[in-house]
Amino acid sequence: MLLIVGRIGKPHGIRGEVTVEVRTDEPEARFASGSVLRTEPGAVAPPEPGAYRVPDKLTVEATRWHQGRLLVTFEGVLDRDVAEALRGTLLGVDSAHVAPPADPEEFLDHQLVGLAVVTRDGERLGEVARIDHAPASDLLVLRRPDGRTALIPFVKAIVPEVDVAGGRVVVELPGGLLDL
Repeated sequence: MLLIVGRIGKPHGIRGEVTVEVRTDEPEARFASGSVLRTEPGAVAPPEPGAYRVPDKLTVEATRWHQGRLLVTFEGVLDRDVAEALRGTLLGVDSAHVAPPADPEEFLDHQLVGLAVVTRDGERLGEVARIDHAPASDLLVLRRPDGRTALIPFVKAIVPEVDVAGGRVVVELPGGLLDL
């Protein structure tokens, strides 16, 4: 499974450096010099004939922080035009290369996606479709059996148990949460 760790933004300067919207808790590890990142297929519009084509993988040459933004130079991206062609490209790593967290109360997104969401009584409410990282707390995006979605704050009071091995997330929902 491809884990998205960033999205390339606008070019910075004229020598191929780009801004990266970081989507990982470990940017220093994911964007270290020499790291190879896979690009998300279809993340950008198909290039016009003769235009620069985004490769399947990009290798990090150098990184630095500038005014709270991560700036990255990739091997082979030498000018602003090529950097502009990368804009919007999603960057990822294979989940097989990511070590599980040491803290038993911490989970990676890919560990939760697809787990059944059940009440303490065992009533199945749906499954985790994805995780949204909101400013106040992470949100489990619940895919209901009827196709609708609902958001569940991923906090201990509402999600008291996560059983990755058992394939389920146990929730104690306040009344009306799924009706929003």
